[in-house]
Amino acid sequence: MAVAIAVTRERREGETRCAVTPETVKKLIALGAAVTVEAGTGVGSSIPDDDYAAAGASVKPDTKAVLATADILLKVRGPTAQEISALKPGAVVVSMLDAYREKDTVQALAGANATAFAMEFVPRITRAQVMDVLSSQANLAGYRAVIEAAAAYGKGFPMMMTAAGTVAAAKVFVMGAGVAGLQAIATARRLGAVVTATDVRPASKEQVESLGAKFVAVEDEEFKAAETAGGYAKAMSDEYQAKQAELTASHIVKQDVVITTALIPGRPAPRLVTAAHVASMKPGSVLVDLAIDNGGNVEGAKVGEIVTTPNGVQVVGWSNLPGRIAADASALYARNLVAFLGLMVKDGALGVDLEDEILKASVVTHGGAVVHEGVKG
Repeated sequence: MAVAIAVTRERREGETRCAVTPETVKKLIALGAAVTVEAGTGVGSSIPDDDYAAAGASVKPDTKAVLATADILLKVRGPTAQEISALKPGAVVVSMLDAYREKDTVQALAGANATAFAMEFVPRITRAQVMDVLSSQANLAGYRAVIEAAAAYGKGFPMMMTAAGTVAAAKVFVMGAGVAGLQAIATARRLGAVVTATDVRPASKEQVESLGAKFVAVEDEEFKAAETAGGYAKAMSDEYQAKQAELTASHIVKQDVVITTALIPGRPAPRLVTAAHVASMKPGSVLVDLAIDNGGNVEGAKVGEIVTTPNGVQVVGWSNLPGRIAADASALYARNLVAFLGLMVKDGALGVDLEDEILKASVVTHGGAVVHEGVKG
């Protein structure tokens, strides 16, 4: 009997993405799975139910009916309490669990004896690149951040020479040169802006400059060692942060657009832009805070709002930027999931090998307990 994969509608506020597309339904069926999709799953990504049915999925209107016999549940965000209660014991759940913050969801999954995997914990190793949802979604977030900035900014991005005079190019400063930051740099450059960028990781300097942007950072001995073995930024000392803040203050005052992208796994987003920085910027300037869902990099930013400061600076705090380009975000995420499921679905049978380094790193609950060391506490 084929392994049963279920996909339910996203019920978290503001979530427009979905976990499967018609393209990936076909790929899951090719793995030997039977796919059941809850009606309305693809609405936010402009995918009609009929397209899922045409790809070979069974479409059902009742959530409990979708989940009753499911061996695997696929989600973008973690399942709700009602969905968890409808799972059969021992079911596998795969989603972006946000496991450090969504403790209640994690405990409920453990209580339901589910084997739950957090896609954000997939290790950044060569073998797992095709499963890296953080990169696929951050790429789109970096692109969308620049589009949002351009929409809010009251002037053009490129230098334009006209009979009536020259329009100066916008100055864009990107803070954090990970996947999102690099895409923001590339997009701002394509729009014709003069771009500068900063990051605490030494390897980022060459990447920034390869995209035609200027690198701005305090390049001391601490900076040279400021990267983990996994390629993430380390938390910096107070002394370094003070020096970097001084450099930032002198640079940010000259900028038209600032995009912040800095995140530290398992910790609140670092504060990069203070109220004083914002107050020093020109009227009409724009800040876009990509880390708003994790506490924000910009002082005064608010989730889901554009805040206009007394000095006329707009601080954009849109949550879930990939969800603002939902069709592409869903397509990439769904492909990440197919690659991940390929580790545990073979010839229509489900086999979860928790000794596999990818599955071992990303499993959060198993056997009625929370098993991920970083989440247990």
